[in-house]
Amino acid sequence: MLPANRTLETLTPEMVAKTIDHALLRPDMTTAEVISGCRLSALYNTASVCVRPCDVALATKELQNTTVDVGTVIGFPHGTTSTQAKVTESLQALSDGAVELDMVLNIGKLKSNDINYVRQDIQAVVNAAKQKLEKCCVKVILECSLLTDEEKIKACKAAQEAGADYVKTSTGFSTGGATLEDLRLMRGCTDPDCVKVKASGGIRSLDDLIACLQAGADRIGASATAAIVDEMRARKQNQ
Repeated sequence: MLPANRTLETLTPEMVAKTIDHALLRPDMTTAEVISGCRLSALYNTASVCVRPCDVALATKELQNTTVDVGTVIGFPHGTTSTQAKVTESLQALSDGAVELDMVLNIGKLKSNDINYVRQDIQAVVNAAKQKLEKCCVKVILECSLLTDEEKIKACKAAQEAGADYVKTSTGFSTGGATLEDLRLMRGCTDPDCVKVKASGGIRSLDDLIACLQAGADRIGASATAAIVDEMRARKQNQ
């Protein structure tokens, strides 16, 4: 559990590591790089790794007997696959060992104000995933850089109504990443007892991470895990 007041003084390196979903999503990433990334996550004891769907079984094997969860992405990175395709992809990922799913909502339908479609798309994944694995954590990626504030609010409310566990800022593969303004907006328009917030995209330093936590994030998507946690250890030693 994170302290209510999330500062350098109240956080520990272990807490910081357990906020991180270590991202292994680059399309050109090799098998050797995925294995190395999983081993780094195990070494630093992150919350999870977030791998490409094709790498879920490999990550599950690499991280057995650790406390690092395996997550993957659904409908990534554009959210434009059909609802049935997202459901099928989700069920395959769970069969391969994933326990967390970061799904991209249908951005075009959201911008068309077809909120029923957006909600039902999310709900189909949530229902199918949790029926197969009750503890499955479903995060909904908004891609905030493409949205107005009004659209972000509608997306967050649709995700909450659909039963999602998290709303997430970004894929990290669009025109922008996490901003503090978006995190505050997302935290402010959802029920913290029902939905958590994940910041992703452009978080490369300890100061970035702490600022995101203070703005309302509970989980951080990052690839600079080692640099962030090592910086936290160094600062703690110098206090």
